[in-house]
Amino acid sequence: MPAPHDNIPEDVLKETVANSGGGKKAAGKPKSGAPAPQTNGGLKPGEHRQRRIFKRKRGGVVLSREEVKEIKKKRRELRRDMRSRGIRKKRDFELVAGSMGYYFDKRRGFLFWLAAHWLGLLIALLVLLIIILLIFSAVTKLRGHFTINLSDGLFKEGFVLSETVGFENPTTELFASPAENVPCISIKTIPKNVDEIDGEHNGEYFAYTYYIRNDGENTVGYEWSLVLNSEGRDLSSATWLMLFEDGVMRFYAERNKETGQSEVLPPRSMTDKGYLNIPVFSLAPESDQFELIKVSGGASYYRIVPYLFESDDVIARGMQSEIDPGDVHKYTVVLWLEGDDPDTDDTKIGGHLGVEMDFRLVLESVPEENGWTRFWKSFKFWD
Repeated sequence: MPAPHDNIPEDVLKETVANSGGGKKAAGKPKSGAPAPQTNGGLKPGEHRQRRIFKRKRGGVVLSREEVKEIKKKRRELRRDMRSRGIRKKRDFELVAGSMGYYFDKRRGFLFWLAAHWLGLLIALLVLLIIILLIFSAVTKLRGHFTINLSDGLFKEGFVLSETVGFENPTTELFASPAENVPCISIKTIPKNVDEIDGEHNGEYFAYTYYIRNDGENTVGYEWSLVLNSEGRDLSSATWLMLFEDGVMRFYAERNKETGQSEVLPPRSMTDKGYLNIPVFSLAPESDQFELIKVSGGASYYRIVPYLFESDDVIARGMQSEIDPGDVHKYTVVLWLEGDDPDTDDTKIGGHLGVEMDFRLVLESVPEENGWTRFWKSFKFWD
């Protein structure tokens, strides 16, 4: 096997050996004229210490800034000289540079530095823990929740939210847990007291009641919008919304996929059948959303006519024009899978829906979505 010096020109090797004292000098000891490490840890007159976190060393001795610059300069000169002689391999260069004292100790890496600096390690661990907690908190908060959000404008005006009319725990944001594994039900299943229970009160449907109050000093108006922010298996086509605003009830559904019209149940082509004993009917007996089909045997049969979703993303919008300081408005959101809707079929099994209700000042601009917003919208509201 050839010696490691065999590929170095003889004249370069002789010069290297001569400069290193015939190879008998201690490893790491520089040749005459090469910058020497300060064994006592001191500095020569005019020299300055390094300001780096990872300080350059040679033979285990910390070098000054001037020594580091000088070694780098000598290495560059040696590299040019060796390349001019046709020697380009890094291994050959390091062999010659090392024998001449133009080298630095290998760094042990950031983790070794942290281990040697326990305070830095502790800080790094704490930062890592905080990052993990923030990520977990965000996922826990946003995954599968119905959220109610106040815009910056409303926040600055002093508006607050609460699950109770007494505002014992006012906040600027509310969220509710998803209703999971919900079955297909009928609007007849929705109880008439659904608007009378504060906070989250899921059943075979999702239901949430909350309040918004003007705690500021100005009379202002706000707009609200109920928005679909994530969906799987086209579940919105089978989902119906019942919304109460200060006790006034309205319900919504997507348009019929075949006719493009409102999903009227039963269809208007049927004149001999209808809904009997709908509990929520008593909450809005004069509403145009309940059409009388017939009266038979003293019983009234009705057709239900939902309002259409406003768009593919927005279910409904509304506005309160003048809200004085101290004024309170109440909202109840109910979502269910309508079993009589012809778009409700087995293809919806395993689907999910995400919904949020946003409040902003009248004429306040809607912020543009960024990548993070679109990412969070991929999480589920209900299964």
